[in-house]
Amino acid sequence: MSSNVPVPAAQAARSEQASGPRQLSVLLYSDDSATRDAVRVGAGRRPAKDVEIVSWRECATAAAVIDAVEKEHYDLLILDGEAAPTGGLGLTRQLKNEIEDCPKVLVLTGRPADGWLASWSQAEAAVPHPIDPLVLANTIATLARQA
Repeated sequence: MSSNVPVPAAQAARSEQASGPRQLSVLLYSDDSATRDAVRVGAGRRPAKDVEIVSWRECATAAAVIDAVEKEHYDLLILDGEAAPTGGLGLTRQLKNEIEDCPKVLVLTGRPADGWLASWSQAEAAVPHPIDPLVLANTIATLARQA
């Protein structure tokens, strides 16, 4: 017989620690290797105490992203909105409309004012260039906790 007694916060935290951090597999798309490096370094292996990135898949073309998402499971896609010739914003919208159970998407926008484009693309979150590692890590952790 179960009860509806609330679990104290300390007990819930111990339970989460016992089960370990949320583990993410991440696909990262940018045609610019410096941007890919900045994202990987900025996110780190542990964007938060309760979130761990266990694998990265890097793609430099939109075709590689589509192929990878169709064939493998990813918990999070990070797509560069400034990539060329196919930007991450349009690619996000395509994936959200064509891939069943599309993973959460974080887009990298050209500037903070481009947040409306991220909304149009159906991305769950956006981080502007230049990449602030703290903002990036916090955004990844927030998305991971929403899974």
